[in-house]
Amino acid sequence: MVFDGTEYVVKASNVDKKHWDTLRNLQSEEIFKDSITTTKPKYVTVNKEEERLPYQKMEFGRAKSAMFFPLYIDNVYIGYWIIESGRMHAFDHVDTTILEVVKENIISIFKIVSYQNIIESITRKDLYSDLKSSEYLYEKGRHVIDNYTTSTICMFKITNLEKTNKIVNRDTGNQMIIDICDYIKDKLSSEYIFVRHMGPKFVVAFSGIEIDGVIEFLNDLKTEVENLEVEDVIAVEENERSEKKKKVVMTHPKLNFVLTTYYKGTALEAVLKKLEEYLDAAEENESDINKI
Repeated sequence: MVFDGTEYVVKASNVDKKHWDTLRNLQSEEIFKDSITTTKPKYVTVNKEEERLPYQKMEFGRAKSAMFFPLYIDNVYIGYWIIESGRMHAFDHVDTTILEVVKENIISIFKIVSYQNIIESITRKDLYSDLKSSEYLYEKGRHVIDNYTTSTICMFKITNLEKTNKIVNRDTGNQMIIDICDYIKDKLSSEYIFVRHMGPKFVVAFSGIEIDGVIEFLNDLKTEVENLEVEDVIAVEENERSEKKKKVVMTHPKLNFVLTTYYKGTALEAVLKKLEEYLDAAEENESDINKI
């Protein structure tokens, strides 16, 4: 049972749903308030068959013993775990140290699930590229990639995007992103994952493909993309009266690629950081396909 900020939510239970309303309100029972305050488990049992546990609202015989464990993350109370038994004094001689280990494992699992939920909630779709943000790689994308032992992770940078934004205008830079991404999306298999990483950097995960298997494809793709013509509209002075006339010119994208191998189950975030560091340290005019 975990508090989500507004109410207690049943995260896992083998108890019939008709009892969940009772179980999700145990924190308000006097018998468990001290346990929550002191962080210590609470053991309750009955001594006669006709008795019921203090928190039970219905069905006298459903449980005769219970162990209540408050759950904390970094000293912050997040909810509780309760074990019930249909026998009186069922937990009289149970080694609570073993249950403490189980409790810590429950907390660890909750941390992982919470992190995953955060990642899923912050994944966004980029306005111009119409691609998901790189957080997508850490959730649904990873499930696809990890169907294979190895995959190739490619990161590329539009090296003249910042210059285009400054010298021409941002609208032209945005159009460059749109044209590049639309073109690349049409060339990629549905098994490959294409996301906008950050700013001028993008990632393609070639699921289950070795680096040597994508080099030729990327060479061709790079040539084709760099031949795209992005229309610039700029204003130039026409005469001494400062009257302005719009002039149309064309800009061509420039891309720098870096590739590496990703092994199933390893740290994907470390792989992306390594690729990003390479592109950030590269010469401004570098426009290659590199393996690291």
